[in-house]
Amino acid sequence: MQHTPVDLGSKRAAYIQGAKDALAIPALILGSTYMGFGALVSETGLEVWHALISTAVNWAIPGQIATMELYAINASLFAIAAAVALINCRLMPMTIVLMPFIRNKTTPKIVYYFMSNFIAVTGWAAAMKLCPKLPEEQRLPYFTGFVIPLWSICMLATFAGYHLPGVLPAEVTMGLVFLNPVYFMLVFLADFTQPGRPTALILGAILGPLTFLVSPNWSLLITGLFAGTVAFLISEHRLKKARPQ
Repeated sequence: MQHTPVDLGSKRAAYIQGAKDALAIPALILGSTYMGFGALVSETGLEVWHALISTAVNWAIPGQIATMELYAINASLFAIAAAVALINCRLMPMTIVLMPFIRNKTTPKIVYYFMSNFIAVTGWAAAMKLCPKLPEEQRLPYFTGFVIPLWSICMLATFAGYHLPGVLPAEVTMGLVFLNPVYFMLVFLADFTQPGRPTALILGAILGPLTFLVSPNWSLLITGLFAGTVAFLISEHRLKKARPQ
């Protein structure tokens, strides 16, 4: 796939642009989501520092919610760790895909091991959209500028959300948690020209409810595997046709 080059001028400018992009709609949506998460932690009876540690080291809302829900039903530590590990396995292929686009020859490898902990859905989508267009030396600064401020906002929102119960109706605070997946879907819709992306979304929307009727526990995995595989094959077929022979 061909990308129109974009040059932000310097590493510092790339970092600032990343921060500007993050501290807009992404900060609003994720901040609201993590306010809902903080409220959820408060409702389970845990302390605020539990919520902050969860956001600091996990920073992936599905796994964090699973942690709280399993804790609420007195699940074992092993069960909680296993469930969160399985949920967050989805971030591994995202990391594998993104790293070649932000890697350069002059940055020590330890930096990438550290920054990989900040790869989550929102930052990944933003980086995949712009980083391939940037000069190699500006890619990591852009990604860093995007995720570090966004992570900081989520930490502050978690703390604020912990104190929301009793201030806002429970339906409102819990509803905030679901803003993030809606936002992620809209991000994909905004860039609907990418090969395979429309197929994945449309197939997922159709198959999701149907597979849930058949197998509620496995519907998400089945739908994602099937829709993603079909979308990938279609994308590869189009790219092969577009390559000069």
